[in-house]
Amino acid sequence: MDLAYIPSPSTGVINLGPIPLRGYAFCIIIGVFVAVWYGNKRWIARGGTAGTVADIAVWAVPFGLVGGRLYHVITDYQLYFSEGENWVDAFKIWEGGLGIWGAIALGAVGAWIGCRRRGIPLPAYADAIAPGIAFAQAIGRWGNWFNQELYGKPTDLPWALKITEGANREAGLYHPTFLYESLWCVGVAVLVIWADRRFKLGHGRAFALYVAAYCAGRVWIEYMRVDEAHHILGLRLNVWTAIGVFVLAVVYMVVSARVRPGREEVVEPKAAKDAADKAADAGADGEDGKPGDDEAADATLDLEKRADAAEDAESRGDSGDAAVPDGPADSAGDVPHGADNGAGSAAKS
Repeated sequence: MDLAYIPSPSTGVINLGPIPLRGYAFCIIIGVFVAVWYGNKRWIARGGTAGTVADIAVWAVPFGLVGGRLYHVITDYQLYFSEGENWVDAFKIWEGGLGIWGAIALGAVGAWIGCRRRGIPLPAYADAIAPGIAFAQAIGRWGNWFNQELYGKPTDLPWALKITEGANREAGLYHPTFLYESLWCVGVAVLVIWADRRFKLGHGRAFALYVAAYCAGRVWIEYMRVDEAHHILGLRLNVWTAIGVFVLAVVYMVVSARVRPGREEVVEPKAAKDAADKAADAGADGEDGKPGDDEAADATLDLEKRADAAEDAESRGDSGDAAVPDGPADSAGDVPHGADNGAGSAAKS
């Protein structure tokens, strides 16, 4: 007799008349909102304006969904294009099937388009949104619970996942790999937030840390899964993908730290200019010859120069701060990186 286990929902769909409400889709949507909300808080703390993260997400999220689905369909083509299968099912995203590798890759293309339209360096945006993506993945993985998919090997542990009989699955108790990955993603988000506060990561290194940490966990979680997958030299395809991406992320962090140490001082030139203009107006309104007026004017001028330099660097294709002149780090308009800084898609492969 099994005294303890995690039950699976009897259905992943609730029908409100002709409208089906799917748990898988809800998890993805909630994850996206959390990522945008938390990313917005981090972006504002870095000196950006409210709403910028959401504006760029309008490009990144659709690209990410398409990329995630493409990766899944390509790597598991036999589920849709082999004999007896219906290729139309490849478009039924609500039944599950999003590969995080494709989602991040193509989502980055969408984010790059959005950043270029706003004159923002992509690495700075990626750093701001990185913990949010990890939180979104943690939430999105619960969509697999609703669909009773992506579980691991049989187990009798108290936290075993109970799977009911269904198409392509046998009833029994299995490792809840969806839960393992969800908890791992929460840990990754916390790690990135801590490291970003402690070491002032910039130029995409916070995002690279998220990628490396996620891949490290995905290797052992993937090894536990029992769903059908392609194998290369005895290892699942996604294990090799995680190893390769992990190496690339670590190399990027090391090289980036040497080539461009520190953090971007201006992440959104328009926001910096607006702050400089407000500071200038405040100085003009209160001009009375009091000591300190010159210092305020110098700080405003310095901030304007930094914003102009960042805008020029972005137009040349730089990261947005390569040409920023040296000057005081605490100019008018700078916002401290607070303790509450930080906040995807559900991943199935």
